[in-house]
Amino acid sequence: MRPIIMATVIKAAPKVGMVSLGCPKALVDSERILTKLRADGYGLSPDYAGADVVLVNTCGFLDSAKEESLEAIGEAIAENGRVIVTGCMGNEADVIRARFPDVLAITGAHQYEAVVSAVHEAAPPTRGAFVDLVPEGGLKLTPRHYSYLKISEGCNHSCAFCIIPSLRGKLASRRIDAVLREAEKLVSAGTKELLVISQDTSAYGVDTRHEPREWQGRQVRAHMTDLARELGLLRTSDGIAPWVRLHYVYPYPHVDDVIPLMAEGYLTPYLDIPFQHAAPDVLKAMKRPANDAKVLERIRKWRSIAPDIAIRSSFVVGFPGETESDFEYLLNWLEEAQLDRVGAFRFEPVDGAQANDLPNPVPEEVKEERFQRIMAKTAAISAAKLAAKVGHSIPVIIDEIGDVDEDGSIGATGRSQADAPEIDGHVYLRDVASSLKSGDVVLVNVEDADEHDLFGVVA
Repeated sequence: MRPIIMATVIKAAPKVGMVSLGCPKALVDSERILTKLRADGYGLSPDYAGADVVLVNTCGFLDSAKEESLEAIGEAIAENGRVIVTGCMGNEADVIRARFPDVLAITGAHQYEAVVSAVHEAAPPTRGAFVDLVPEGGLKLTPRHYSYLKISEGCNHSCAFCIIPSLRGKLASRRIDAVLREAEKLVSAGTKELLVISQDTSAYGVDTRHEPREWQGRQVRAHMTDLARELGLLRTSDGIAPWVRLHYVYPYPHVDDVIPLMAEGYLTPYLDIPFQHAAPDVLKAMKRPANDAKVLERIRKWRSIAPDIAIRSSFVVGFPGETESDFEYLLNWLEEAQLDRVGAFRFEPVDGAQANDLPNPVPEEVKEERFQRIMAKTAAISAAKLAAKVGHSIPVIIDEIGDVDEDGSIGATGRSQADAPEIDGHVYLRDVASSLKSGDVVLVNVEDADEHDLFGVVA
């Protein structure tokens, strides 16, 4: 008599859909939420139809971002009906409830446990060894070869145009050993580029008095320079150092100490500094920290130490009280600073921001005219800088491989060390080998350039 084999029927795991809006910091929040849910046995759905519940991670920084978030919530309600809202706009639950009373739950920014609990209630998890599986490095919403590394939450500043402290609270730095452990796992799982993010990367560890922790047998402080040096010691499985970018860096004096790390190869020669303006009166009205009159002198010194450094920044035009003289000051400052990458924004009032009460608002038509002028100025600077790269060879990380053309050739899209994903330019390659993969770093001969992008061929 043959033995009877009892088959175990595994109940299908509930599936979660995710709509993630806003900045890279919100994207990291989404990844952490999904990683926890996957560990709890949930599946992931790429569309509304297959999801048992849909998470919408909102942005609430600007009124236009809030409206985009509300539209995303409305779409999820219409397409699925079972929606949980989280993120920065979660602080305005009354606004969301008034428009969408059927939302299942609303939580604020980086409230991971509350989000997961809400999902558990809406779609109870299926437990079991066969479904509690999470890949090494956690779940990611970015391509495998680059990852955002969040080192802190919140901000201690009170800039007049910003409501981030009210949304995300005061600075709360992560333990440095926890940050380095996460970075190590990401690199082991295939990350070739780490993008360090926070609300204020320069302030990392201030709230913990730069508390040291043991890492790899030595004491390491929770400080931007220590962190940068340790990240520069990481290696991929094939022994290559990953690219490491610093974002949201306020120009405090100790920023000078990370520039030699770029020259020595520990850091990618790239610095993202949100200057926001240059005119002293506007900066004072903005309540911007680290308003250093010697910034231009420091930039020149940085370039003397690390000649390949790319500096990117963002600026606000049309801030209340900004005069034509202030704006001309900014344009002249940009001409002297010769920043590599620049983003500009028209000032937009945000509910709860101090700037809303400032006198002398700038008319919308003046804002638009100034926006067009600053974009033209920065585009001309960018075009000249990129044109100077033609004829040179530069390292490029590959993001995407194209399809084979009718003539059999293959193109690819990548980025130079001067280009962060999503916000900067691209390097477009022709006639690449079929063996080339996303995440590969190759040497490229630059053949042409326009205002924002480079064109070339693998050396």
